[in-house]
Amino acid sequence: MINIGLIGYGYWGPNVARNIHANVNLKLFAICDYQVQRLDKAKSIYIEQTTYETDYKQLLTNPEIQAIAIAAETSAHFQLVKESLLAGKHVYVEKPFTSTTEEAIELKELADSLNLVIHIDHIMIFHPVLTKIKSLIDTDEIGDILYIDAMRMNLGQIKKDVSAMWDLAVHDLSIIDYLCDGKEPFYINAIGEKFYNPKESVCFLTLKYAGFISNIQSSWVSPLKERKLIIAGTKKMIVFDDMNTFGKLTVYDKGVSVISGSDVEYEDYAVKTREGDVWIPYIPQEDALFNSINHFLSCILSSKPSISGPLQAIRLLKILEKADISMAEKESLV
Repeated sequence: MINIGLIGYGYWGPNVARNIHANVNLKLFAICDYQVQRLDKAKSIYIEQTTYETDYKQLLTNPEIQAIAIAAETSAHFQLVKESLLAGKHVYVEKPFTSTTEEAIELKELADSLNLVIHIDHIMIFHPVLTKIKSLIDTDEIGDILYIDAMRMNLGQIKKDVSAMWDLAVHDLSIIDYLCDGKEPFYINAIGEKFYNPKESVCFLTLKYAGFISNIQSSWVSPLKERKLIIAGTKKMIVFDDMNTFGKLTVYDKGVSVISGSDVEYEDYAVKTREGDVWIPYIPQEDALFNSINHFLSCILSSKPSISGPLQAIRLLKILEKADISMAEKESLV
């Protein structure tokens, strides 16, 4: 049994607490938040099954706690993770990992030196649909990837400490990173606009990888809530619509066939589209957050690095920082 102390019981903290509590191999040992009304909310759910603190240092100094889960604002991540590591605790932390690549590298080196696990909750790569998509790619079911189009939009939950790109696109960046085994883009272009916020509320990010291109849309000011991923392959195409309750994953046996030979008539173009069956595979019901937390547990028990650990986070942060520079350059032209 691993005892975990949770720092932060605001927007996402209750979900983290619920999934820790649901894992029979974990104990939600303590919940910390500086706002008493949030702790009162937690107490109404967990009553005497856990302890409650307003000072996070009480969790760090408690020898009975082996791990810390951090569900606080991004700007606080670096200090909280660093103090947790120095206290000898394994760390689960919300995305994005840190505010800068330099901070992420420092924390990675510290965790490595202390033989501690850092797990960043890039939650989407623990989604059962993504597990299926990864399998389809690895078994060459869809062929070579041509492009990946991602849309993550909704109305609200505007954050002041990060842009919509850092808050939303980081999910899709982690998905691409996972599906393509850590491949990094060689071209990054981004544009955004600051509506109702000091940070960009709408962002469009274009990435060019060796072999394929990707476009990621992120918005906090959309009338519709969209969570969609389109992957076009040379053999088949995939649509992952996370808002579709009847079938989140659809595989299309569609593509383009190249026609060659001396008998090709002028009116027949050299390539033709191909239409085939549509397949909605069975996907088991699983909670991605539960899977993420369970992976963190398995990493602690096996002393193995997380697949969404600092190395992956550093790759994503490098992209986000370059995208920020790209957006700033365009803003300076106005």
